[in-house]
Amino acid sequence: MKWITRARPKTDRIACPWLIKRFIDPDAEILYAPTDQVLARAAAEDAISFDLPGGQFDHRDGKCTFEVLIAEYGLVEDSALAKLAHIVHAADIDSEIGTDACGPGLLAIGLGGLDVESDDYVLLARATFVYDALYAWCVQQVAKSAA
Repeated sequence: MKWITRARPKTDRIACPWLIKRFIDPDAEILYAPTDQVLARAAAEDAISFDLPGGQFDHRDGKCTFEVLIAEYGLVEDSALAKLAHIVHAADIDSEIGTDACGPGLLAIGLGGLDVESDDYVLLARATFVYDALYAWCVQQVAKSAA
């Protein structure tokens, strides 16, 4: 399946493709397009649009798109993923930046990534390691708190 969102990704538009490929649709093709073209391309290419107003998946009820996808695809039982979602939420929603100690760091990585990589697909490939590592750390933190 194709998934499409706005170009120049930083937080939610990097976290969501990571989530999609790791937990929802391993064969997903992620597409980036200029904001004003996303919905038309989604319709033309039978793609799922995300993280933009009017998209199939977007912020809802105070949740960022990453959290919406977790709920929609029944991934809420994964405690490490829930911890990661809290971090992504803090980094993605300006008024929530202080709600998780890791939020400002993830936001800094996302913003800095835009400055060092001009190709959105290369940026996604490079950022995938960050989310793999952060998820692994969340798994460890959840295990520690359960012990």
